[in-house]
Amino acid sequence: MSTTHAKFMHSAAQTGGPSRRVFMTGTAGLAAAAIGGPAFAQAPKKAAFLFPGSINDQSWNAQGYAGAERLKSAGWEIAYTENVQAADMVEALRDYARREFSVVVGHTGRFLSAAQRVGPEFARTQFFVGSGSAGAGQNVSSIDYNNAHFGYLMGTLAARMSKSGKIGSVNSLEGLPNVVAQVGGFRKGAKAARADIEVRVVYIKGMEDAAEAKEAALSLAGGGADFISGKLNAGQSGIIQAAKEKGIYANGRSYGHTAIAPEAVLTNIIEGWSDMYFAAAGAAASGKAGGQYVLYGLNTPESPGAELSVADGKAFAPIVPQAVVDEIEAIKKKLASGELQLSVTRDDARGGT
Repeated sequence: MSTTHAKFMHSAAQTGGPSRRVFMTGTAGLAAAAIGGPAFAQAPKKAAFLFPGSINDQSWNAQGYAGAERLKSAGWEIAYTENVQAADMVEALRDYARREFSVVVGHTGRFLSAAQRVGPEFARTQFFVGSGSAGAGQNVSSIDYNNAHFGYLMGTLAARMSKSGKIGSVNSLEGLPNVVAQVGGFRKGAKAARADIEVRVVYIKGMEDAAEAKEAALSLAGGGADFISGKLNAGQSGIIQAAKEKGIYANGRSYGHTAIAPEAVLTNIIEGWSDMYFAAAGAAASGKAGGQYVLYGLNTPESPGAELSVADGKAFAPIVPQAVVDEIEAIKKKLASGELQLSVTRDDARGGT
């Protein structure tokens, strides 16, 4: 089986715009059933992915690309575009829909308004928004993991591991629903574990800027924070580098972050986008997708959407005491059973203390 590669558009390095690569794996084949109704009978298994940054960021975009790879291995024809800026999102979605991709994924909640705008124009295409917060019509769906759950667990870990009584979080996109959920969950989890803990939240301009993230993390460390969390893309590595330099703790978003600073990274939030996008594409192919908002968490038996893992087969770094591990496991069980219900507000995710 051969794989062909073709570039459409100039690379980002040449133009400053998005770069696109298309990978075709054999004959695409046909969907087994309608997508959203009879109009989708025998739709081709073609899925396109649009990413806000580089798939080599060892963070958000890399995890989303794992979903494309999963579909490719299952025989889907895959295309993807990196570094899609907000101003280009509508046209990027339209372009793939015009070329009859049956599934088009925008891998950030910032694609939601663009998908809602484009969806009615292309009834034969299912649009999925990774980390979106709503569905629309018959062919725009959002998928996410429960950021509040994992933010709460990370806040518990940070509060328990802090010796200074001060922890921090570096983020971007203030007010975006999944950012509010994770940052607010972090603050609430920390306060529940230790009422006197000081939690300071900083918002920076961009998700991809590691230098800006590092500067913000160093500032938090200078103020006494000895555990720094965050929800960034390529910028997450800046937090890890700052923690490494200052000899403090942090959490990452991939095993690549563990590799940067194994003494500093206590765990990573490993997001299950491979599983989530595979399920979404399967739903589209069987006619079960359309206009939904699907949220995976510790209380969804089919998939938790994410997991805490510092390395393959290991949830936490060895320095984390067993008592802390046991406490976090107990919280996970309460979230899974519904005994612990989380309600996070925008004020919980506010900048500052």
